[in-house]
Amino acid sequence: MKLNVRYKLFLLPLNLLLFLQVLTAQPSFRLPSILRDHMLLQQNSDVKFWGWADPRTKIKIIPEWSEDTMFVTASEKAKWETTLTTPESGGPYTIQVLSEGKNITISDVLIGELWLCSGQSNMEYNVKKGVADAKEALSSCENNQIRFFFVKKATADYPQDDCTGYWKVCNAESMQWFSSVGYFFGQKLYENLGTPIGLINSNWGGTPVETWTPIDKIENPEKVIKEAASLKKSTGWDNTVSSTYNAMIHPLIKMKMAGAIWYQGEANCPNAYSYSGLLANMIEAWRDKFQKELPFYYVQIAPYQRYPIPFSAALIREQQEAVQELVQKTGMVVISDQVDDPNNIHPRYKKQVGYRLANYALAETYDREVSKYKFATLKGQQIEDDRIRIFFDNAEDGIFYKGEGIEGLEIAGADKVFHSAEGKIDKKNNTLIVKSREVKNPHYVRYAFGNGIIGNIFDTSGLPVAPFRTDDIVVDLKQN
Repeated sequence: MKLNVRYKLFLLPLNLLLFLQVLTAQPSFRLPSILRDHMLLQQNSDVKFWGWADPRTKIKIIPEWSEDTMFVTASEKAKWETTLTTPESGGPYTIQVLSEGKNITISDVLIGELWLCSGQSNMEYNVKKGVADAKEALSSCENNQIRFFFVKKATADYPQDDCTGYWKVCNAESMQWFSSVGYFFGQKLYENLGTPIGLINSNWGGTPVETWTPIDKIENPEKVIKEAASLKKSTGWDNTVSSTYNAMIHPLIKMKMAGAIWYQGEANCPNAYSYSGLLANMIEAWRDKFQKELPFYYVQIAPYQRYPIPFSAALIREQQEAVQELVQKTGMVVISDQVDDPNNIHPRYKKQVGYRLANYALAETYDREVSKYKFATLKGQQIEDDRIRIFFDNAEDGIFYKGEGIEGLEIAGADKVFHSAEGKIDKKNNTLIVKSREVKNPHYVRYAFGNGIIGNIFDTSGLPVAPFRTDDIVVDLKQN
C-alpha cells in the first residue's frame, strides 16, 4: 500500500531525528581541545595524553622526539589515557595518534614551560579592550616560541572533561586578543629562560573567587555559597560557586604545568574579610586537582576610588598580602604605581604587572638572578612620644618618596579617629616617621589605606611600598 504524501512528509523529520541521534550516539575518536596543533607541553615531565574512542579500540601514539611508541586501549567508558615523557625544551615536533584506520596528527608542538593565567577582568584585559602598552608592543610581539591557549568562557554545574579552546602562535593578531598581563609575563620568561613558553588564558571579568574553586574542596561550603549568592549580580558573569572552575579549569587539570598567575579580587569587595581564606582555599584546591604544588603568583588589586563600600578594596589588599603567609610558594606583586586613573577599575598599563609577576617566577621557580622582586611591606611600629616609627620588611637598601611630600598618611590616637599626617624617612635605619599636630598621643598609622589612594613611597629599586595599617578597626561592609 502506498503511503500518502502527508504521511511521507511526517516521516522525513522523524527519520532525520533518528539518524542524528544514532550519529551523535557514536563514540568518536578524538582529542581534547588542549591537545591540538601549536600546543606546548611541559618540558622534562611525564605528561598525561588522553582522548576518547570506542571501547576496546587500540590506539598508538608516536611522539616525534621519542624512540618509544605508546600503546593504549579505550576503556568501557570510551576513554583512554597514557603518559608521554617529554624531553628538554625544543621543537617543533609532531605527535601521531593512530587507531584502526583513523589517524590524527598534531603538528607544530613545542616543549617548554606552561603557565596558567587566570582571574577576572584585569587578567582578561588586552589590546582590544584598551591596554595601551600592549598596543605599543604589537609591532614587535611576533614570536613562534610563545604559544597562547584561549579558553572560551563557559560555566557548568559539574566538572567537565573538555573545554572549548584553541592554540595560537604569538603574533600581532593573536596577541591583541590575549591577556596583556599574561603576554608580558610570558615574554619576560622567554627572554630570560630562552625556552618556549605556553600560556593558558582562562579568565572572566566580574567573577568572584568562589566560582573558580571546586566545590568538593571548599571549606565551610554553606557559608561560601551564601556569601557568593549575595555578591553583585550581572548578566555578564555568574556567581555560582565552582561554575567557572567546572568548565574552564577542570578540563585542564591533566596538563602538567609550571605554575599559575592570578589577577582577581575586585568582585569580592563586599565579602572582603573572607578573601584570604577563600583564595588560600582555591590555591590549595587547584594544587590538589593538578596533583602538583603549583607556584602561584598574584596581583594586589589596583587603587580604584569608585567602589561603593568605603575601605572594601583596602581590606581586599590587606587580605591578599596575608595569603603569602598562609600558603607556601606564593607571591604578591604591588602595582599601585601603574594606575593612571583611579576612576578606572582597569588600569591601561599592564607591562610592569606582567614583568613583576615574571620576576617573582624567575627568582622563586627558576632560581634566576633578577632585580629586586619582593615588595616592601609593614613589619611593625614603635611609638615614640608624639610620633610613630614604621619598620618594613624587604626594604634593606632603603626607601624614598616621589614628589614634595609623602601622600596617603594618616595617624590616630586611642580614639581611633584618623587625621592626615606628615612623614619623614630616617635614612639611618630605613624607617618612616609619622606625626600630626592634631594627634599628641598617637597609637595607629595608615598608609594608602583606602579604595583609591595612590601612595608615593618606593624602595630604592623603584618598587612601590605596599599599603598598610597598624590598627584593627573592623569596617562595616554592609553600610551601603
